[in-house]
Amino acid sequence: MKLSSNDYRVETSARHVHLSQTDFVALFGADAKLSVVKPLSVKGEFKSDKTVTIVGTKRNFEKVAVLGPFRHQTQVEISVTDSYTLGIKDIPVRMSGDLHDSAPVTLVGTNSTINLPEGMIIAQRHLHINSGDMQKMGLADGEMVEIVLGTARKITFHNVVVRQSDVDFPTVHLDTDEANAAQ
Repeated sequence: MKLSSNDYRVETSARHVHLSQTDFVALFGADAKLSVVKPLSVKGEFKSDKTVTIVGTKRNFEKVAVLGPFRHQTQVEISVTDSYTLGIKDIPVRMSGDLHDSAPVTLVGTNSTINLPEGMIIAQRHLHINSGDMQKMGLADGEMVEIVLGTARKITFHNVVVRQSDVDFPTVHLDTDEANAAQ
């Protein structure tokens, strides 16, 4: 199915980190709190007041946003361009939460450094949509759709995964490379 730009809005998902509570405590200390700075489009998710450093072999990324709430497993989402800049190869394109055999990552917080054997991915482009809109549009959770962005550099993105989410309006999440390509 191909969706037109009237059917959704687009958000750019820059590099960010989702932490498990255990890794949060290790990085920031037992007394640290994960406070909301800005709510995100998916209800219950937010940008927090915390940042970390992602360590690479060529370069580090400092002040990378930590998003909440806590996750079962720590997940780092970057773009392909970010992977080149960091000097980290073979980062898989995956849906959020699919971290088995993903890339290892080192994170630095204000309290300590953690080395994770897996957890870094390039996020698969996806469409967050509530159950009512999903039903109206005849979509199913996990289905692949195409979206057309009618920007100055009109582009069609294939393999956009439909994700049932608690959102007010259907919202496509693209990483910075994808958003820049569409201008």
